[in-house]
Amino acid sequence: MAKDNLTAILYGINDIRLEQTPIEDPNDDEVLLEMGCVGICGSDVHYLVNGRIGDFIVKKPMIIGHESSGVVVKIGTNVKTLKVGDRVAIEPGVPCRMCHFCKIGRYNLCKDIVFLATPPVHGSLRRFYKHAADFCFKLPENVSLAEGAFLEPLSVGVHACKRANITIGSKVLILGAGPIGLVTLLVAKSMGASKVVITDLMQDRLDVAKQLGADAVLLMTKDGTDEENVRRVHDLFGEEPDKTVDASGAQSSIRLAILATRSGGTAVLVGMGAPEVQIPLINALIREVDIRGVFRYANCYQDALDLIASGKVNVKPLITHNFKIEETIKAFDTSKDVKSGAIKVMIHCK
Repeated sequence: MAKDNLTAILYGINDIRLEQTPIEDPNDDEVLLEMGCVGICGSDVHYLVNGRIGDFIVKKPMIIGHESSGVVVKIGTNVKTLKVGDRVAIEPGVPCRMCHFCKIGRYNLCKDIVFLATPPVHGSLRRFYKHAADFCFKLPENVSLAEGAFLEPLSVGVHACKRANITIGSKVLILGAGPIGLVTLLVAKSMGASKVVITDLMQDRLDVAKQLGADAVLLMTKDGTDEENVRRVHDLFGEEPDKTVDASGAQSSIRLAILATRSGGTAVLVGMGAPEVQIPLINALIREVDIRGVFRYANCYQDALDLIASGKVNVKPLITHNFKIEETIKAFDTSKDVKSGAIKVMIHCK
């Protein structure tokens, strides 16, 4: 086997280095993968620029990357579901499988989950990486390794739409047209939403949303009042949306998610912003607007894969930039540059 295991290591703020690391042997329940693609996530950029996300702080060098796919090159003795040569998507969070949350199927809430590239856990942006076999999903022939890596953000959209109970005829408002907002748009449409309106502060992102099938888009301004924003949303729908997904995390966006949603509807909060925000909670209470949180996903990877494999969702237009692993620093510079037009930057490891 090749000895080259070029690896992207985050040493600190704006300090990524490419170095050789050992190729690890898989244990009995793991597979060793020759990595195919790793997408750059907003959280990766956040760690690069700020060195932390909330309580998760980069205190020592950490291998970056968690949106990934690869090819099986070695299997553990207990692995029966995969074989050498299988192309797989990698679900990056491996839970304990034993706690209450794992046993009821909400393993994303497991306190002992090991999630790639979340300090102090190393990530997958390297040529070879080992992973739990039961959290690897075999890709059919018509799904590329790049699409396999895209299952990670797509699964967030799937989980958000499940939490919102989006179904045939749903009127859906999505706040924020970044990668998560855009995949939520694709999933909502695939689940039968009859009208989807998406908002953002940047017109170029809204243009992409229109190309992806948004029924209407709304360019927001930072100085709009709650009342003005609610009126503009309702005017676009011709009524009130019954489901709202906030993919922004900004306080003004969370407020709008509550205020614009129909009485008895559901507001799902995906975006993560400040630890504490001011929201119109009593308004939600007296109108019975359900507020639901989203943290990553659980039992969504196969659904996301089925959506891509069936052609119901096409994520290829969202992959705007491609780089080799040797160009990792340039890839991150592109991802964090708001003028680059980047939606999803994909790094090819092989």
